[in-house]
Amino acid sequence: MNSRTRVAVAAVMLAALTAGPTAATAFAAARPVASAAPAQPSAAGPDVEALEKAIAGLPDDDTSAALIRVGGDGSWLGTAGVRDLRTGAPALADARFRAGSTTKVVTAALVLQLAAEGRVDLDAPVTRYLPGLLPASFTKPPTVRNLLNFTSGLQPGATLGETPEEMYANRFRTLTPQTVVATAVAKGPAFAPGERQVYQNIDYTVLGLLIEEVTGDRYAHQADVRIFRPTGMRHTGFPAGADPRIHGPHNRGYGEIDGKVVDVTEWNMSDRWAAGDLISTTADMERLLVALFQGRVVPQPQLQEMFTLPAVPGATYAAALQRFVVDGKEIWGKTGSRPGYHTVIAATRDLSRTLVYSVNSKSAREDGFALVQRFGLPAFNR
Repeated sequence: MNSRTRVAVAAVMLAALTAGPTAATAFAAARPVASAAPAQPSAAGPDVEALEKAIAGLPDDDTSAALIRVGGDGSWLGTAGVRDLRTGAPALADARFRAGSTTKVVTAALVLQLAAEGRVDLDAPVTRYLPGLLPASFTKPPTVRNLLNFTSGLQPGATLGETPEEMYANRFRTLTPQTVVATAVAKGPAFAPGERQVYQNIDYTVLGLLIEEVTGDRYAHQADVRIFRPTGMRHTGFPAGADPRIHGPHNRGYGEIDGKVVDVTEWNMSDRWAAGDLISTTADMERLLVALFQGRVVPQPQLQEMFTLPAVPGATYAAALQRFVVDGKEIWGKTGSRPGYHTVIAATRDLSRTLVYSVNSKSAREDGFALVQRFGLPAFNR
């Protein structure tokens, strides 16, 4: 990859990234286990050597486990690291994980399905579906499309902390989506809708409320019946309310708090909700990615919303999906990060190359591009 491409990809990918203690040396001391399925013969296949190098030697000082799934013209599967630093048990290839902001792809798909059914007008102000949502300071309400492509002008809402230490101390507290939205709109608009693009969670939290209002149903149930079941995503879903656990087989997540390596697996993520509360597997996320790009989740012409950038300077996001280029290849995808867990789903538009990975990393929320560069880019760099 040339330096210009690397810088361009870094700038774009970084925009997407916003319980007992264990010793930091456990990352190096735990027993590493790695396995990789050989790539299918293909001249245009992924960079297998780079992928194998990426997972070699896990766990290391930052990453305890990695699950990588590459498909399309040449496939490759890799699993490395440990399930638990205390026991050194090998990482689970079918582990469930916190998928972070890849949740937004599900939310966007639900809204676009409702648009295809004529129940939502993307050009209508959000207040048509959520009357009373915005105070008088919003002289021009954002449209549904503004929310989908991050041009709404809304400001961020309340959080449970600005630093890892604050967030960790509050990890079992509940901050409802309604409270997050109320505190956001109370600030008034940051800019006029459609004026510029700012990636943030609040837009998709509002879209979650819109989905519930239009359907008269819970967001999580709509995701299940409209997307997860039809696409065979049997191991994907959302925690029940404030439940901090990952149910089913999973690899432990770790973060650095006050200079110490801490298990951060149990964490109430309900405030992220429709913007980042999904739990899934790499196989299920691959099913979603392929079905979505094939038009089996969102029909045309609504699907095109996910591949159309708004006409604002510097825009890199369409509806949930982000456009970036690797060695001349146009890639559409989404990153997701929660404490201890970093996820990427990405593909070429024609599905000639697909990628899904989940890594358990201390730097999941701090240095997203370094993880993308190591575990993701080799899938597309040849």
